[in-house]
Amino acid sequence: MKRTEPARGMRDFLAEDVRRRKHVIGVITRVFEGYGFEPLETPAVENLETLLGKYGAEGNQLIFKILKRGEHEATGQADLALRYDLTVPLARAVGHHQGKLPRFYKRYQIQPVWRADRPARGRFREFYQCDIDTVGTTSPVVEAEQCAAVSDVLTELGFDNFVIRLNHRRVLRGLLRAAGVPKMVEASAVVAVDKHDKIGRDGVRAELGERGVGADAAETLVDMLFPPDAPGDGLDRLADRLATDEAGSAGVANLREILALVAGTPVAGRLQVVPGLARGLSYYTGAIMEVVVPDLAGSLAGGGRYDNLIGMFSKQSIPACGFSLGLERILVVMGARDMFPAHLAGAPADVLLAAFDGPTAAAAMRMAVALRTGGLRVLVHPEPGKLARQFRYAGERRIPFVAVVGEDEMAAGTLTVKDLAAGSQATYDLEAATAAIREAVTTRG
Repeated sequence: MKRTEPARGMRDFLAEDVRRRKHVIGVITRVFEGYGFEPLETPAVENLETLLGKYGAEGNQLIFKILKRGEHEATGQADLALRYDLTVPLARAVGHHQGKLPRFYKRYQIQPVWRADRPARGRFREFYQCDIDTVGTTSPVVEAEQCAAVSDVLTELGFDNFVIRLNHRRVLRGLLRAAGVPKMVEASAVVAVDKHDKIGRDGVRAELGERGVGADAAETLVDMLFPPDAPGDGLDRLADRLATDEAGSAGVANLREILALVAGTPVAGRLQVVPGLARGLSYYTGAIMEVVVPDLAGSLAGGGRYDNLIGMFSKQSIPACGFSLGLERILVVMGARDMFPAHLAGAPADVLLAAFDGPTAAAAMRMAVALRTGGLRVLVHPEPGKLARQFRYAGERRIPFVAVVGEDEMAAGTLTVKDLAAGSQATYDLEAATAAIREAVTTRG
């Protein structure tokens, strides 16, 4: 017997899953557009050279490569790849369409990406990202606004206890220098630090040693990045430690600007400066952000400033910053915590049209047109015959009303409508039937 399950890390989405996804995407889209972000879509497939080298050594291993085709297939070489994220394709698109874009370009993009990762709960090989990015300015207003937009999305979806962690790559690099981490292994050390939520302080300390950081430097760094007495905030403490480090001090100043910009806004209480936040992607250059929820491993969203990436695809340096929501993680958490509106688990139609035979089935088809024109969702039972079977089907699908078309109804141009929940029925003309069903559906939500 042939296997029917999808490939590992891939999924089928049935009706309720799709409704839930559309609900979340609808909220995200509405909020992002409220902040002036415009839509962008890019191809699922990029040139391999576009993606390689943008995500660090570990990221390169997770790119789904596409073998050359036709006469070149036997070489086993790849020249294309599935999109790994939405940021690098944005950078390429900006470089390609630069002359058509405004000076300050704000875009949102909601599309699937693919990673050859090991599947786990809430982690898939194909998943959607929901990104906002602002291109063309180094202003900290960008980071402040993106944090606010992401906060608005999560709040509207029903999350009330999330925190937006905030750090800066210059601060992180400064702390690495202060701890005595050799410059040649700084990038590798950042990857180890980024695993803290998964492996803890001891795990980070051990992995730093494996990556060439001395024991004393590793111990000092872990104590600075993950102080058990002050897991968040501590800008003054950071400023003191980096007082003689020009780049690190500039990073602290930038964090202060972001916090000052959101003061007095709803997102202000959500932001928490966390010196150990790393964000492992190698293209980040400035502020980095991550959304965490208590009792949840991993983050719901993350991002940061990447002022050098677009310059790889353009003749000039173009600053940029972005924030990405993890749609799949959000859906998993909302499902586990029963956060979805009840109507998303509802019926596929408001009314089922039942018919006795062929002639009445044809009349039901015509009546369905009128009901749909009146704003109702209508399902015509495809097999006329015993009404009991058709009523049973409506009940199984949670369709609240059944409209029966018999010879009498066909002759009079009427419908006999049964309310399955109330157990009552009445006969109406088409216009009155439409109004009665619509009012009941609206009232019940």
